[in-house]
Amino acid sequence: MTGRLLLLCPGQGGQHAGMFDLARTDAGARAFIDRCALPAEPQALFANRVAQPAIVAATLAMWLALKDALPAPALVVGYSIGELAAYGVAGALSPDDAVRLAQARAGMMDDAAAGAPQGLAAVSGIDVEHVRAVIGVAIVTGHDSCIAGGTAAQLDALPSHFPGARIQRLPVGVASHTALMAGAVAPFSHLLQATTFAPWRVPVLAGVDAARVLRADMAIDRLARQLQETIAWDACMDAASEAGITVALELGPGAALARMLQARQPRIACRSVADFHTLDGVARWVARAMD
Repeated sequence: MTGRLLLLCPGQGGQHAGMFDLARTDAGARAFIDRCALPAEPQALFANRVAQPAIVAATLAMWLALKDALPAPALVVGYSIGELAAYGVAGALSPDDAVRLAQARAGMMDDAAAGAPQGLAAVSGIDVEHVRAVIGVAIVTGHDSCIAGGTAAQLDALPSHFPGARIQRLPVGVASHTALMAGAVAPFSHLLQATTFAPWRVPVLAGVDAARVLRADMAIDRLARQLQETIAWDACMDAASEAGITVALELGPGAALARMLQARQPRIACRSVADFHTLDGVARWVARAMD
């Protein structure tokens, strides 16, 4: 194989009741999912305290199910909460620790958000710097597309500020990656500092600056900062291309990251596990794409 593989770990938005089904066809992944003991009610999946650990668990369960059938990745990157899962894929965190950290992170973010309704909205068709002048920018996905974060009142006012833009509210109840999450940074940093990191098997691209992370101190710094700092997802996608990535696989749930990367870097072959019915089908596609 001559290609270079990137693994993509998604954030909130694509979770669904069947997101563990494919991974459960593998005995080891099934045991991990059962050990996580996540709430089973589909209606709870978009509550922040459920969504964050569930997405990390689903991503890492898929990795456990596929890792022996895939070539070693050259890079891993995670979108928002997916960055915790990325450290699990890289071997720096155990899957159980990654889920534990996701549960704690969600609780700390909910605590920081207490008192004022807030959330996120996808905004496109308007320069990101114009958006930044009005509301917090949580994630930059292109020069004219981003995820905005703020109070419910700020989000409600966006159509009047940008009548020509496309604006879609997201099913997320906290203003992730904005100054409204400042209260969660110190407690999460302290928790990370008390966590044991193992040697990295593959670099992780940090969301806040697309830096290649291979040390615990860098991971702790970037994971804590990203709670209140903008995620430069556009820079992460460009860094993957600059690193010579030729194939990208999104570990699911959902396929939003694969679609974004394909649109921005069309020379990279991109798919999500959500496109496949079997684990073998995923592995066979990766093998063909890597040749």
